[in-house]
Amino acid sequence: MSDAAILKPQPSKGFRWLVLVFISLSMFGNYYAYDSIGPIFDLLKEQLHYSDSDLGLLYTVYSIAAVIVLLVGGYIIDRFGTKISVLVFGIICLAATAVTASSPELWLMLTGRFMLGIGAEPLIVAVTTALAKWFKGKELSFAFGVNLMIARLGSVSADWSTAWARPWYTNWQDPLWLSTMITSACVVGGILYYILEKRAERLYSLGEQGETEKLEFKSLYKFSPSYWYIVGLCVVFYSTVFPFRAFAIKYFIEAHGTSREIGGFLNSFLPLAAMVATPLFGLLVDRVGKRSLFMFAGSLVLLPLFLVVTYAPAGPILEFALPVFGDIAIPLTLLIVMTLLGIAFSMIPAIMWPSVAYIVDERRLGSAYSMMTLCQQVGMAAIPWLIGELNDRLGAGPDNPGGYSGGMWVFTALSIFGLVFSFLLWRQERGPDRHGLETITMSSK
Repeated sequence: MSDAAILKPQPSKGFRWLVLVFISLSMFGNYYAYDSIGPIFDLLKEQLHYSDSDLGLLYTVYSIAAVIVLLVGGYIIDRFGTKISVLVFGIICLAATAVTASSPELWLMLTGRFMLGIGAEPLIVAVTTALAKWFKGKELSFAFGVNLMIARLGSVSADWSTAWARPWYTNWQDPLWLSTMITSACVVGGILYYILEKRAERLYSLGEQGETEKLEFKSLYKFSPSYWYIVGLCVVFYSTVFPFRAFAIKYFIEAHGTSREIGGFLNSFLPLAAMVATPLFGLLVDRVGKRSLFMFAGSLVLLPLFLVVTYAPAGPILEFALPVFGDIAIPLTLLIVMTLLGIAFSMIPAIMWPSVAYIVDERRLGSAYSMMTLCQQVGMAAIPWLIGELNDRLGAGPDNPGGYSGGMWVFTALSIFGLVFSFLLWRQERGPDRHGLETITMSSK
C-alpha cells in the first residue's frame, strides 16, 4: 500500500450512510419490480386469457434465470467491482421491466421476467458486497437491517399500488409501465452510488470488499448435516411464502370477494410483519439461543395457515379508514393469517441465515450461502408453475373458489417438511457433532 493511501482518512459516518441510502434505493426498485406482476394476475387472465400455469411461469422463469446467474454472478462482481456491477445489473432490471410491459405476447413477457432474474439476483449480491466494504463490526448488521427494510418497502409499495395508483389498474399494461418507472430507481441509485464511490476512491481509504458468493461444488460433501437441514428449512419457507404471495391478490379477489385494493393491502401485511419481526427475533435468539426450537415453532405456525384461509369462516369484518385506501373492510381471519405468515417467514433471515456462520468455516461461507440461495431458487422455480397448473386443472376462479384448495394443500405439505427439517436440526444439535446453535448467545460469543 502506498504512503498516500495510508494517509487518506476514513470516510465519514455521514458519507457511508449516504452510500447506504443510494444502494438501498436500487434494492427498493428491485423488490418493486419482482412483486409488480402479482397485482395484475386477474387482469392478465381476463384481458389476455392467460392460464394460471402461464401466470406461475412468470415467476418460474425468474427463478430459472436466478439459478443460472448465481453460478457466475460473484465472479462478475469480483472482476468489475461493486460500483459498476450495481449500475449494470440495475440497468438490466430496468430493461427487463420495459420488455415485460411492452407486449401482450406471453413469450415476450416471460423474456422480460427472465431478464429480471438475470439482473435482480446479482444486484442483491453486489449490494451485499458493497455493504460489507463500507460497514464493519457492529454497524454491519444494522446496515444490513436498514437495507432489507428499504428493500421490503418496495414489496409493500407494489402491493399498495392497487390503491395509490388505482387509475393505472384499468388494464394490464399501465401498471407494468408504472413498474418500469419505479424500477428506474435501480439505475438512479446505481448512478449516485457510482459517483460517491468514485469520489471516495480519490479522497478516502476504503476497505476491501467482502467475498462474493462463489459456488464450489467440489466441497459440498464437506458440509455438515445441520447445514443441509438449514438449507431444507430455507427451501421450504421460500417455496411456500413467495409462490403464495404471487397468487395471493388474485386469490383474495376470486376466492374471498375482496377488491384489488384490499387484496393488495392484505398481501402487504406479510412483508410488513417480517420487517418488524426480523430484528426482534434476531435479538431474541442472540439472547436465548434455541434456534432450531424457534424454527420448529415457526413451522408449526405456518402449517395450518393455508388451510385456515381455505376452509375457515372469514370471521368478523374489521372496518377502518386509511389515507391511501379510504374506507377499509377486511375479514379478520385473513388479516391474522397474513400477519402470522410474515412473522413465521421472518425467522429465516433472523435465525437461519446467521446460523450458517456458526456451522460453516469462514473460508467456505461464500459456497455455503450460494448453495443455499441456489436451492431456494430451484424450489421457487418449481412451485409457482405447479400451483398454477393445479389451479387450471381444478378450475379455480370466482365461480369455483374451491379450485384453489389443491394449491393450498401443496403449501401445507411443504410446511410439514418444515417441521421435519427443524426436528432433524434440533436432534442433530443435541448430539455429539453439535455446533452450539441451541446454546450460543450474545454473552457466549
